[in-house]
Amino acid sequence: MGSGKPIKPPWWLKPANKVFIQMSRLGMSFGGESPVVLTVTGRKSGAPRSTPVTPMTVDGRQYVVAGSPGADWVANARAAGAATIARGRHVRRVRMAELSADDARPILRLFPTEVPTGVGFMKRAGFVTEGRPEEFEALAGRCAVFRLDPV
Repeated sequence: MGSGKPIKPPWWLKPANKVFIQMSRLGMSFGGESPVVLTVTGRKSGAPRSTPVTPMTVDGRQYVVAGSPGADWVANARAAGAATIARGRHVRRVRMAELSADDARPILRLFPTEVPTGVGFMKRAGFVTEGRPEEFEALAGRCAVFRLDPV
């Protein structure tokens, strides 16, 4: 499925993620959206690896979009097939089902409307220029999309 070539993440991503993870663990939201902390087992280390993500709900199902092609958490999720999602003190286990590029297109098209703060991230990182639905749809096969299924 669409792994895409690894792209060097922006220099500010790791420090920003650490801040977002701490804020998420305190139950804080960002711009009305509710990011969560996604934790997957590291494919090489076996240690838990956490990253903030903002799930979107489409037709009653939750999805997460990788903010960067080739992101480490994506490779870990593919290897582990499962993760935990934490919002504040509420933690739940999920199965990570990666969508094919064709199945990801309609989800990616909805991303700018469903996760507007993600649009700013994707623009600053250089993955889209204007943030239009068509630009996100064109990321199918490059940016992974996972459905979060309850375990």
